[in-house]
Amino acid sequence: MHQLLCKGFRFGALLQAAVGPVCLFIFQTAASSGFWAAEAAVLGVTLADLFYVTAAILGIGALIERSSSAKNIFKYLGAAVIILFGISSILGSFEINIIPGFGTLTGTNSESAFIKALLLTLSSPLTIVFWAGVFSAKAASGEMSGKEVSYFGFGAILSTLVFMSMTAMAGTLTGSFLPSSVILMLNILVGLVLIFIGLRTALRS
Repeated sequence: MHQLLCKGFRFGALLQAAVGPVCLFIFQTAASSGFWAAEAAVLGVTLADLFYVTAAILGIGALIERSSSAKNIFKYLGAAVIILFGISSILGSFEINIIPGFGTLTGTNSESAFIKALLLTLSSPLTIVFWAGVFSAKAASGEMSGKEVSYFGFGAILSTLVFMSMTAMAGTLTGSFLPSSVILMLNILVGLVLIFIGLRTALRS
């Protein structure tokens, strides 16, 4: 069991090396609102990953993979959420709130950070398909049994918790000595990157 957890953790750590919209959001939240708000966001990300990994193990990802219409719906819905968060990030830098109840970026509390991170992570539902492919390959090759795949998946989720917490810490340290004008530019830059990622997701064939 210990070896499988370590294998899953290493695999998850490899995935974390690719900086995505969620990682940017965690860093931005930490720099703007502090460590504990960012850590609440990390918890939201971890719970969303747990949901997707569990769904993949249960076989839901395989069902989505067979339906091109379902994949397209999820793709465009996810892209729209990411773009919305990008726009919210930019406008929130100027204290303009377009998502009711979430507050602006400079006033993000732990509760709103948790919900934002949860929604942002869930905006990529094709993650289920990815994990379903990984687990199916492991099981089909005879490398792991069904139960062992679960340990592997749990190890990958642990890596999300650890590395996103490290990102939150880095963002907090960065935000502690950066002037407010630089934080403002960081929020705008992250917003632009999120919009780009959302558009790329929508246009990707």
